[in-house]
Amino acid sequence: MDRLELLRNGKALNRSQMLLLIGQLSLPVILAQSASIIMSYVDAAMVGHLGSKEAAAIGLVASCTWLVGSLCFAANAGFTVQIAHAIGAKRELRARNLVKVGLLFGLVFSLILMGLGTFMSDKIPALLGANAEIHQDAATYFMIIMLGLPGMQLNSMAAGMLQCSGNMKLPSALQITSCFINVLANFLLIFETRDVSLAGFNITVPGAGLGVVGAGLGTILTTYFIASLMLFFLLFKSKSLRLRAGEKIRLSIKQLKKAYKISWPIGLEQLVMYSAQIMLMTFVAPLGTISIAAHSFAITIESLCYMPGYGIGAAATTLIGQSIGAKRRDLTRKLAFLTTGVGMIVMTCTGVLMYIFAPELIGFFTVDEDIRALGTAILRIEAIAEPLYAASIVANGVFRGAGSTFAPSMMNLLSMWIVRIPLAAFLVSGHGLQGAWMAMCIELCFRGTIYIIHLCRKGWIPTH
Repeated sequence: MDRLELLRNGKALNRSQMLLLIGQLSLPVILAQSASIIMSYVDAAMVGHLGSKEAAAIGLVASCTWLVGSLCFAANAGFTVQIAHAIGAKRELRARNLVKVGLLFGLVFSLILMGLGTFMSDKIPALLGANAEIHQDAATYFMIIMLGLPGMQLNSMAAGMLQCSGNMKLPSALQITSCFINVLANFLLIFETRDVSLAGFNITVPGAGLGVVGAGLGTILTTYFIASLMLFFLLFKSKSLRLRAGEKIRLSIKQLKKAYKISWPIGLEQLVMYSAQIMLMTFVAPLGTISIAAHSFAITIESLCYMPGYGIGAAATTLIGQSIGAKRRDLTRKLAFLTTGVGMIVMTCTGVLMYIFAPELIGFFTVDEDIRALGTAILRIEAIAEPLYAASIVANGVFRGAGSTFAPSMMNLLSMWIVRIPLAAFLVSGHGLQGAWMAMCIELCFRGTIYIIHLCRKGWIPTH
């Protein structure tokens, strides 16, 4: 019997078993997300070597693409949390119905977002303060990414459903595979046909020479391919969630209402978070191409540092969701504090590494000395915040697993719009891009502190 079965069956778990369970669920996600970020490094480096204008064009709209993608993620949560609860309560028929309803809802939702996104694609760069030299590339890239939204929605929803059933390895393996496919696609689509010297031999490598357009196409083609594989394993191979003959879809108003109750605060939270990122970009854009490129590269690098936190947060969502579904209130608080503590320790270590190797990490993206110097400075500012940033990431996963999503949304609203944005507006005027990252560092420390305070209370644990 595996450790998740012990949890669902009401068996006792000691601290060693809980730590092993956290590691068992976290490690595949951490590896997948780390591989994803490493491949994003390669992706960004490919575009960066085209020139600073191309890198700035993609970096400018990155916060907007993340915002739209995060709304897709919010729609997922309303169903994946219910699936975790149903599996924890051993109600697999209910879980399978939630899979079908969730996928149908997700597809419709993503198509609506895709329409809105493509309509706004030419307006977004101007709203962000883009200058003429990067406007067209930024608008084109954003439109292409919007066309990939249905694939992104179904991919992340299917992965989340498999993870909530306890299957972390398969989604992680597919996500790692997607990284390599994306890099290969970009390699062929971004650059022109060229001769490459390999082990003393000259090889002609074909290329479409599409530049920024190629980067966007590589991303969405990979997304649709991996989404089809993820859906295949969810609907035909999953032990507990695959389709069964004779089980028709049942649209339950109660389930839809609960999905809405869980999802809308997460959607609000993501809207708050990424609209603040967009607002921050309006402060950065007037600082010039060097600052935009350094800001974009540093965000990509920092994401490698916090990916372990999101992996542990994903494990926390599964563990808390299934322990609540199994009515294991005795384990819920223990697992909540344990996962949060592990996340803080791991991200402290990655923060130290980011501080030490900041020049080398930025240097991977660009040979421009001005971008490297500025990127190094802002990364070292952000490294200070990583331990408390970890607390907010993992605790958010805990609250999501419990279905408690409103309070974290309000905390993020307070943190981003009352702390980060006013501070950034004040500090950018005197310290440029470094001032914006000082504001980010202070806000992340504040956010982690209020998350820990909320975690110590008992109100987030459902009583029924």
